Amino acid sequence: MINDVLREAQIEMEKSITSLKNDLAAIRTGRASTTLVEKLPVEYYGTPTPLQQLALISIPEPQLISIRPYDATALKEIERAILKSDVGITPNNDGKIIRLQIPPLTEERRRDIVKKVHARLEDARVSIRNHRRDGLDYLRELEKEKEISEDQFYSSRDDIQKLTDDYIKKAEEVGKAKEEEVMSF
Repeated sequence: MINDVLREAQIEMEKSITSLKNDLAAIRTGRASTTLVEKLPVEYYGTPTPLQQLALISIPEPQLISIRPYDATALKEIERAILKSDVGITPNNDGKIIRLQIPPLTEERRRDIVKKVHARLEDARVSIRNHRRDGLDYLRELEKEKEISEDQFYSSRDDIQKLTDDYIKKAEEVGKAKEEEVMSF
């Protein structure tokens, strides 16, 4: 029973780390990355559709993202979606391909991006701590109902805290790597 609580807490904490990685991948650095635009919702025949389902996204040069729609009629909608998004890049359209030129980041812009990284990292820490709290609440309930002893509660509480510390450390490593990536240009 205690192992189930610990396993559930670990699964939820792992989801928090995965979410953090996905969020940070979408944050722009000075280098082109398809993750900047691939999940961008494009209005396609009245339905919001991720860009990666509508076009071939490639990186022909380190500072350039190339978007070639499978359906040429979607070109205008893709361009509109990019302009509406918070990517902050103006698309160049030649009638067949949309090109996104990634400009070099200024020092001020890098600092702003690092602030976003820190904010997202704090969200991940809070999420991990919330999963710890949920696990502890469940263990307290088990102890109250006399399904586990007081000693088992305190022992498993320490295990959940160790698990929490490990996942917060993982989150900080992910955040630090992204911060170094942003500041390295």
